[in-house]
Amino acid sequence: MAGVLGVCLVVGIVVSLVVRGHPAYVPGAALSSPTADPTTATASTPSTARSATASARPSASGGPHSDPLGATAAAYVSTRSGTVLAAVYDVSTGQTWSLGQGKAQDEASVVKLDVLETLLAQRGAGGLSASDQSLAQSMIEDSDNDSATNLWDEVGGAAGIRAFNNSAKLTDTSPSLCVNCPNFPWPGWGLTTTVPTDQLTLLKALIGPGPLTKAERDYALSLMENVTESQRWGVSGGVPAQVTVALKNGWLPLDTADTDWQINSVGWISGQGRNYLMAVLSTGNPSEQYGIDTIDQLAAMVWNRLG
Repeated sequence: MAGVLGVCLVVGIVVSLVVRGHPAYVPGAALSSPTADPTTATASTPSTARSATASARPSASGGPHSDPLGATAAAYVSTRSGTVLAAVYDVSTGQTWSLGQGKAQDEASVVKLDVLETLLAQRGAGGLSASDQSLAQSMIEDSDNDSATNLWDEVGGAAGIRAFNNSAKLTDTSPSLCVNCPNFPWPGWGLTTTVPTDQLTLLKALIGPGPLTKAERDYALSLMENVTESQRWGVSGGVPAQVTVALKNGWLPLDTADTDWQINSVGWISGQGRNYLMAVLSTGNPSEQYGIDTIDQLAAMVWNRLG
């Protein structure tokens, strides 16, 4: 995977693909405008965000699911190097499960979801400018670092992120106080620390009523569903191609020898009788691919257990 913290070329200003029900969003259109809503539904095709909340119901068996992060997942994680923290929220039953113990971990590029939600919350009914939409698209779909830095600064840096997180009821996320950090070659916003349950809170804000309007939620999901192909790993592991996956991943070497990697993945998975949010943070990975493999396998276990 080219780049660190998701450094990629900006592949376009306009989202030109229609992926799993989210049409392209046109830069410059106000998010609050009915005609600019990127997922305006027809009578026969509900929007993705609406389906996430409307499908909340008991599981097919008529009762709660068993823990998808239970003994099997714990046994698997115990064989892997580093520290893995994970959480899953089942939209259909309201159940939440967690795996692992440890302190908050660095977010790497996962923090870009927080930047996006903060930006949307600050703009309110006025919507985003064409420039902001272009930056948001490249930040989420391509994980472009320069775009993220521009938007981090625009929302007020750590103070702006913290204010939004407080309103969204995140409890264990600490925005980085530096962008150019001493003895650290990458953008410092990646050193923002968090826990999986806080990431579930951010994801919940995208699939139901909360700090963002429906148009803003749909817009954010449309970007997360159009993440470039090379970055569609992590919580999508083991998930069939026909299923809706909206995700954001992060990857960051924590030492100069590239032998200690932070690898993270958060997202929403909906389809084939499943509807859940998942967040995984992993540190101490001996390589980038090692961490990706760990999360892919864990995600496949969750998908299968929730079926």
